[in-house]
Amino acid sequence: MPPRIPVTEAQIDHVVSRFYARVRADPSLGPVFRAHVSDWTAHEEKIGRFWRNALLLQRCYDGNPMQVHMAAGNVKSQHFAVWLSLFDEVLEQELPQSLARSWSALAHRIGRGLSYGLPQDQSADPVPFFGDG
Repeated sequence: MPPRIPVTEAQIDHVVSRFYARVRADPSLGPVFRAHVSDWTAHEEKIGRFWRNALLLQRCYDGNPMQVHMAAGNVKSQHFAVWLSLFDEVLEQELPQSLARSWSALAHRIGRGLSYGLPQDQSADPVPFFGDG
């Protein structure tokens, strides 16, 4: 079966690494992730497998992202708009435009689905999703 999006494993690893460098520095996402991730190398490898599964159809990821995000307790649906914005920035900087757009559209669909099952922060202004995903 051909890949959903023709990126390479090296491109996936590079995007994941660059993205999590930004996450760690982000004032809203950094604390959320630091509360749960103690081994960034292992986390990035796991997320790399997630994207290989989603993009290259490799069947190498067997986690349940919805369950993990719900169980975390401090992940709110509004975090996904920030997550997607950072992810889009990395995609645009690191990949050819057509690959970046395709991967972004899939990321937005996944993010939208994950955010629906999470609590809304009633004190925050609603943050729209970006892109056409």
